[in-house]
Amino acid sequence: MDPRLEGKKLFTLSASCDSRLGTVAAVSTFLATRHGFIVDMQQYDDVISGKFFVRIVFFGDNDKSPDINGWREQFMDVARREQMEWAIYENEKPSRVLIMVSKFDHCLVDLLYRQRRGELHMTIPAVVSNHPDMQSLVESHNIPFILLPVTPQNKAEQEARLLQIVEETQSDLVVLARYMQILSDDLCRQLRGRAINIHHSFLPGFKGARPYHQAYDRGVKLTGATAHYVTADLDEGPIIEQIVERVDHSFDPTRLAAAGRDSECRALSAAVRFHIEHRVFLNGSRTVIFR
Repeated sequence: MDPRLEGKKLFTLSASCDSRLGTVAAVSTFLATRHGFIVDMQQYDDVISGKFFVRIVFFGDNDKSPDINGWREQFMDVARREQMEWAIYENEKPSRVLIMVSKFDHCLVDLLYRQRRGELHMTIPAVVSNHPDMQSLVESHNIPFILLPVTPQNKAEQEARLLQIVEETQSDLVVLARYMQILSDDLCRQLRGRAINIHHSFLPGFKGARPYHQAYDRGVKLTGATAHYVTADLDEGPIIEQIVERVDHSFDPTRLAAAGRDSECRALSAAVRFHIEHRVFLNGSRTVIFR
């Protein structure tokens, strides 16, 4: 952290609205009149969708500025006038991220490591799985492991239980870290904008069983991974991050799979970081990301 910010309580304001004159002035004036000092500000005006997006990191004067509840309450007048979707966050407060996993452990292990090292400012209230394979790994990190086996007969019941767990753990984000179970359309709608999934990105794309063998048989030259928000359209939600790797004829299916695992970890961790740092804005079927 910049030494000039030591001891300062940082906040992040994220907001979007229809494009119009005066929005930046309205927000900056609001902060200035309450002794809010802007540390970082990023904005984007999408001329195609007609939407405006802004992310501001700021701190206040401890004696003259509001606390978090005051900032939120007082900003409502500006938000109403500008017809904004908005939020103000305390930067020191970690996001609560519920992780879901099946039998592949690489993305889970990577997220656990980055969280422990402080690269991802989050807490993990629980890990949910439809298989018992990851239980010992998760519990070795002192994180509750919740087993929810899914069958065609109990799918609706288990999804209702999952939503209950999200509420009980007060999770801000759900991460499907290679959770190999298709979510229902209704669950996808209820988790809109707060659930991230990861999938491989072969060019051309290969679906179904043994994708790495299919890629090898076609002699692909590019591979990678895509992290995106979950929607009812399988693997077609708004894209947050993509990793591309160049490969060649020497990559057999085993080596392709290894490259794919690395790409998946990198893409997913980046997407999680962008989300928990409040850098991602939904813009229809697309995203705006302030890096």
